[in-house]
Amino acid sequence: MEYVGLDEPNKPAILSWLSKPKSKPPPRRAFVIARLDKQSHEIIVDLSTHAILSDKVYNGHGYPLLTYEEQLAAMELPQTYKPFIESIEKRGLNLSEVVYSTFTIGWFGELKSKRVLKVLCFYVDGTVNLYVRLVEGITLVADIDEMKIVEYYDRFIVPVPKAEGTVYRESKLEPPFGPRLNGATLVNPDGPGGFISEMFVPYMDPSEEWYYKSYFDSGEYGFGLSTVSLKDFVDCPANAVFLDAYFSTNDGTPAKISNAFCIFEKHARNIMWCHTESSIPGKVFTEVRPEVSLVVRMVATVDNYDYIIDWEFKPSGSIKLGIGLTGIIEVKGVAYTHTDQIKENVYGTLLAENTIGVYHDHFLTYYLDLDVDGEDNSFVKKNLETIKVTNPSSPRKSYWTVVSETAKTKFDTRTQFGLKKAELVVVNPNKNTNVGNNVGYRLIPRSAAHPLMSYNNYLQIRGAFTNNHVWVTPYNKSEKWVGGLYVDQSHGDDTLAIWSLRNRKIENKDIVLWYTIGFHHVPSQEDFPVMPTFGVGFELRPTNFFDSNPVLKTRPPYIVHWRPNCTN
Repeated sequence: MEYVGLDEPNKPAILSWLSKPKSKPPPRRAFVIARLDKQSHEIIVDLSTHAILSDKVYNGHGYPLLTYEEQLAAMELPQTYKPFIESIEKRGLNLSEVVYSTFTIGWFGELKSKRVLKVLCFYVDGTVNLYVRLVEGITLVADIDEMKIVEYYDRFIVPVPKAEGTVYRESKLEPPFGPRLNGATLVNPDGPGGFISEMFVPYMDPSEEWYYKSYFDSGEYGFGLSTVSLKDFVDCPANAVFLDAYFSTNDGTPAKISNAFCIFEKHARNIMWCHTESSIPGKVFTEVRPEVSLVVRMVATVDNYDYIIDWEFKPSGSIKLGIGLTGIIEVKGVAYTHTDQIKENVYGTLLAENTIGVYHDHFLTYYLDLDVDGEDNSFVKKNLETIKVTNPSSPRKSYWTVVSETAKTKFDTRTQFGLKKAELVVVNPNKNTNVGNNVGYRLIPRSAAHPLMSYNNYLQIRGAFTNNHVWVTPYNKSEKWVGGLYVDQSHGDDTLAIWSLRNRKIENKDIVLWYTIGFHHVPSQEDFPVMPTFGVGFELRPTNFFDSNPVLKTRPPYIVHWRPNCTN
């Protein structure tokens, strides 16, 4: 059988049963796909009586999924296939060190097809990391229904990649080792290089009472000044340590915010990396490394909204920036108690009687001075472009490839996600890896909301720094606040959008990456009266920054089995 799953009852039957708890539940059935005599059978089985209720032959295009057993059987076929054995011998390889894997063939316009797959081979002499050691040039095509090789190709010979440097199993790694994760530390000798430059929150109600509501939480209210004290075991886990923060009051007196930050190791049972290898006959290898990351957290309450800011530093070198939005959404009072009464645009959602949650946006712009392995950096767009195949020898019609484009001036850096797929990387053109790649860090966005207000809207003129998701400027000490230094009642003439008009050179310079996270908030009843935390964020991930996996030799933390004392 290729598939066995529940045959879900019709929804009306379920709803009817739920409305009558004492009634008989819908029958439990299974849906089975079985392959017999080169035909796919769709079978309904009654699980209570073990009876077959129906058996239908599927005559459409395609085939059921491949079972594990079918793939194992297909992987055994090359071992006794004479042309393949000759090819291995011709390459001077040891057949006993060759393992196999199966690959589906896809569809390229054929009217008819057979249930076949391709079998490729790999060389494991010196490593179990087989996928980095493909024996190129050899392709076997196996008919799964007949379980035999039906096509074979040996087109060319190239050297098999070396096993050196491909080992990842802890028992096979040699010292020196990295530190255990529960001893990780973080030191930033040059001070912070990234912060929230502005939080732009425009509301979408043009009425007299609401048209002006558009908040700049940093420039108008002071995002940092809105920091609140964190509570142990509530805002932060038990293993957290706390730091105080200070700010100046109106008369210059320093004031303390106790427990403004918490720092803790995050043991979330995430997997840092893993692999199970079962393609070597008679052997199964599993390697797993749990992830322990370091988190720095703060919470800012800017009037009704609470923003949970997490900086998560991963052992792999990645930095994840998370923003959780919670608190109380801004609402307006109305006469309506039911949506049936609403005959006009109320610019929001009726959340409760007489309560409208107004549509609005949240745009957080980050200032990211990365300094990747030095100050002089460049911004590279690695555009993913579709290429049409014109070579008649290939059945493919197209593929995508990467076309790199190094920005020369700020005009080249303006990026709106969704318009063109691209990898965005800050590289150091003066530093290379051992194989010649520029070291870099990549921006991985998680949200691609774009302003929907017209650019000539006054609110949007002030918030024009959100017109693009990404900007890059040369470092300028005075350019830190994207909305300008004097934001309250500003005219939008001192924003990132204006600075960018100067079009200064940014190639191989000390540059700053500005990234805006945005989302459109359509309030729902679940947001009322207090909004459950909604998370957005992004990641800065090493890209050719290391010569290989930086956590390959990281040893897992000690496991302690704790048993509470339940005798009292």
